[in-house]
Amino acid sequence: MPEGRASSFNLSRVFTRMNGVIVAILRSPLRGLLDAQLMLVTVTGRRSGKRYTIPVGYQRDGNSITVLVSRAQTKKWWRNYREPGPVEVYTRGRSHDGTARVIAPESPEFAAAFETTFRQLPWLGPQFGIQYARASGLTGAQRDILANEGAVVRIDLEAPGARTKDPAVGGTGNR
Repeated sequence: MPEGRASSFNLSRVFTRMNGVIVAILRSPLRGLLDAQLMLVTVTGRRSGKRYTIPVGYQRDGNSITVLVSRAQTKKWWRNYREPGPVEVYTRGRSHDGTARVIAPESPEFAAAFETTFRQLPWLGPQFGIQYARASGLTGAQRDILANEGAVVRIDLEAPGARTKDPAVGGTGNR
């Protein structure tokens, strides 16, 4: 596969077709099968005001969650966060409120998000149009490709002790 062209195997398309099943599993007692790598994001459309929930891959570091968006041109949800905005995530059996924002492609945080993820999951590179090599890391040309093929959304969760939703209890409470 030449650099700059996403793999012909479209993992995003597979997951999109399975969204309903994935959402059901992540909300069920079987969530442990998937919730180390996948979470649910509930987005409110900027223009429509419609709420929708989608599964996304993520990495969590404390109260910060990073989501890499492959084939970003074909997806709309992340565009709601070009300016920081409220978001709800459901991970490991709990709902959390947070603030999401798109990371600028020219920022060091953008490259670092991809580098961190690809070091752990180098097989994801083709979804973004690159062949990642741990030994050399991302090249300048690959960063340019990622800026066109992908997006990075950072979600900062409300601090522990802030109001979170617990579906087992039904409603909100201080946790």
